[in-house]
Amino acid sequence: MSVPQRGTNPEELEHAPGRERENLEGWIPQLASDAEIRAALEKAFDYRGDITISLKSGDKIEGYIFDRRTGTSLSDSVVRLYPKTGNQKISIPCSDIAALNFSGRDTAAGKSWEAWMKKYSEKKAAGEKDIALHPEALE
Repeated sequence: MSVPQRGTNPEELEHAPGRERENLEGWIPQLASDAEIRAALEKAFDYRGDITISLKSGDKIEGYIFDRRTGTSLSDSVVRLYPKTGNQKISIPCSDIAALNFSGRDTAAGKSWEAWMKKYSEKKAAGEKDIALHPEALE
């Protein structure tokens, strides 16, 4: 990594790109094997939107997955979520999950450093002063 020289314009310095995020909104993964279920649940944990979980009992629960506990098998692994309705945290054994649907809007989509810099540069090029970028309302 090179050290910037005195007088270098910081807006022209190289920077490492952010991690590319998958667009998972609306995705319904195939859950045929334990490995596929575990991989989908990891993505659901990283997702910043609501997930609809269909249980083998036929019930559906929609909410935000905030934690997962991985055991040696699906029967001793759980996901924990805040349901969209109600205010109690719910724990669901992974062995009870029949399907996942990435049903909610991904609130982190498009929020990368590169997107912020692009908006900043566009405002600066337009001659705006006292530029401040504010977060958009979540809903």
